[in-house]
Amino acid sequence: MKTASWPGIVLALSAAVLWGTTGTSQHFAGGHLSPYWIGALRLVIAAAFFALLVAGTERNRAVRPPVPGLWRRQLLAGAAIAVYNLAFFAGVRMAGVAVGTTIAIGSGPLFAGALQALVTGRVPVGLWWLGTALAIAGGAAIASGNGGAAMSGALGLLLCLSAGFSYAVYTLTAKSLSAHASPARASLWVFGTAALIALPAAWLIVPSGVADLLAAGPRGWAVVAWLGVVATGVSYLLFSTALRFISAATGVALALGEPLTAFTLAVLLLGEPLRASGLAGIALILAGLALVVMGERRA
Repeated sequence: MKTASWPGIVLALSAAVLWGTTGTSQHFAGGHLSPYWIGALRLVIAAAFFALLVAGTERNRAVRPPVPGLWRRQLLAGAAIAVYNLAFFAGVRMAGVAVGTTIAIGSGPLFAGALQALVTGRVPVGLWWLGTALAIAGGAAIASGNGGAAMSGALGLLLCLSAGFSYAVYTLTAKSLSAHASPARASLWVFGTAALIALPAAWLIVPSGVADLLAAGPRGWAVVAWLGVVATGVSYLLFSTALRFISAATGVALALGEPLTAFTLAVLLLGEPLRASGLAGIALILAGLALVVMGERRA
């Protein structure tokens, strides 16, 4: 059982690295694109990616008979990932990449640990809580030293916390879906549902987003394509596979590798300064992730 957790740990961390590219990618897209439309199109492209993947790899595979009540979990996971994308991109736009990402990603493991204990009765071990606390502190150190200021209003705070809660709900639900379908097919269910929810929502919130997209140019569309195919399609495929080997709470905690990646890319590609608080944050995140891994392998 202990050795079986390693594939999940590696896959979850790999997904976190790809997620960490989203903030830098949105920077290169320019500020004129609505974050709601970026989040919605990301889901549409990811759903198309999973549809092509399933069509190409599972064409001759027998489809399992439907499990009673499975559609409810599919709908819940799809709604959660739709809310996460809309709330995350809008919250990060309001609060700034550093602060917004820290609150959204940092709150996710706490929500996941509490929900896992409430729903499954499996309380994460002490090492998990300690490691998660260290990693969140590391993210906060990076944010504070990276120009992070106070949240710009209650709406930004609410959006980032909503993103963290939605992500925890998605992870717990996706883990149960992974027992009934391949990672690609389960992701197709979830992201197809999420796209059907997020696209009309983006239209209602920002009707002018279509005109902005048409004027985005090749670079803007290239960024949206990257976010949809790689930072969503490939990354969530890795993460869905990881949930077959590790607990949902550990999967969300390992996603704290995302702010570490985002900070590293901001320094290397965007020219943001490397401060002592950033180095301390990196050390805390790495130490926290190491403890989370130890806790998962001992569980």
